[in-house]
Amino acid sequence: MNAVDGSDHYEREFNEPPPALLTIVLDTNPHAWTLLSPTLTISKAICTILVFINAHLAFNNTNQIALVASHSGQARWLYPATPEPVSRSYETHGEANGKASKGDTDMVIVPSDSKLDLRLKLKGLKTDADKSASRDDIVKDTPEPRLPPPDANKYRPFREIEDIVMDSLRDLIARTEPTHLSSHTTLLAGALSMALAYISRATQLLSEQTGISDTVQNSDSGASSKQTSRTLQSRVLVISVSSDSADQYIPIMNSIFAAQRKRILIDVLKLHASSTFLQQASDATSGIYLAPEAPSALLQYLMVAFLPDQTSRQHLISPTQSSVDFRAACFCHKNVVDVGFVCSICLSIFCEPPEGAICLTCGTHLALGNYGAKPAVVPKQKKKKKKKAIGSNTGSRLATPQP
Repeated sequence: MNAVDGSDHYEREFNEPPPALLTIVLDTNPHAWTLLSPTLTISKAICTILVFINAHLAFNNTNQIALVASHSGQARWLYPATPEPVSRSYETHGEANGKASKGDTDMVIVPSDSKLDLRLKLKGLKTDADKSASRDDIVKDTPEPRLPPPDANKYRPFREIEDIVMDSLRDLIARTEPTHLSSHTTLLAGALSMALAYISRATQLLSEQTGISDTVQNSDSGASSKQTSRTLQSRVLVISVSSDSADQYIPIMNSIFAAQRKRILIDVLKLHASSTFLQQASDATSGIYLAPEAPSALLQYLMVAFLPDQTSRQHLISPTQSSVDFRAACFCHKNVVDVGFVCSICLSIFCEPPEGAICLTCGTHLALGNYGAKPAVVPKQKKKKKKKAIGSNTGSRLATPQP
């Protein structure tokens, strides 16, 4: 009986693939899409991206999706939609008591209803009767939401995502001011920060619900069983059409380092212009950087290069970069430089020595040595010419002397 090992019976093994979260950062700069419109319009790109999202969700029923718009001067969620703040008119007496216990309001709750109404009126708040009346008025005046017509030929989750994305995009375009139309860059750093924060929140939520890992140890033999994990496979796909902004170099690099620490891949699909910072992002996080020659074939590039997740890429040959531009932007003039000056304390980069040789970031005095001094010019010594022997170049041959 000692030879019988029943530890395998208690092991938890998951044969199904782990859930994958794909967060797409879409560049919606109007100026850049106008330049790309002869080849690819933004409407066709949105339809293609929705097909790509449906393909990602169809791979596994536990897959998740998120979509962030990197617009001119702002970054907004397209999916899931940003929830609107709840109006105080919809709060009931029980909800108010629950919020008061959490410290969300400064109302004083007492057992007596008369004292409660009195204190609420003194503070300028509504009583329960006023709330119920105002709630009935708001419900009567609020129009019913328009539901999309049922379509038997489309999967319901796909239709819901499509409606939310299109409504959020229309609202974003409607709120775009004329001053934003002349901007050549977008708020890419803010969009990356929002994407990483959403991934961190989704990962924590999954770990609280199911547990990331489960290890079973046998006390008799002291051997531990196989460790099975169902971690969330997260990655970020940046679809960019704008050029780099040197002002965002520091926050973009901070986002790259955060993604590298969390082992989050950053894939880049560059449809227009070139990007030094995004090349470094994909290289540092082991992602894919692809600049297609034909942006009109967007769906083929998305399906072939960016649809496989981290697990599938281990068995595939992914496209790689032939060369990576590792240039950095200086902290003084925000210029991308090849050669510069680096502070030895905070690693700040300057295209030229700062005024007074003091670092603009940490205030450290920089030792420049003999920088700027004119080098001493040493005259080159002339070589002395050797005198030629007489008759050495006459060309005459003398006879061999005989003894």
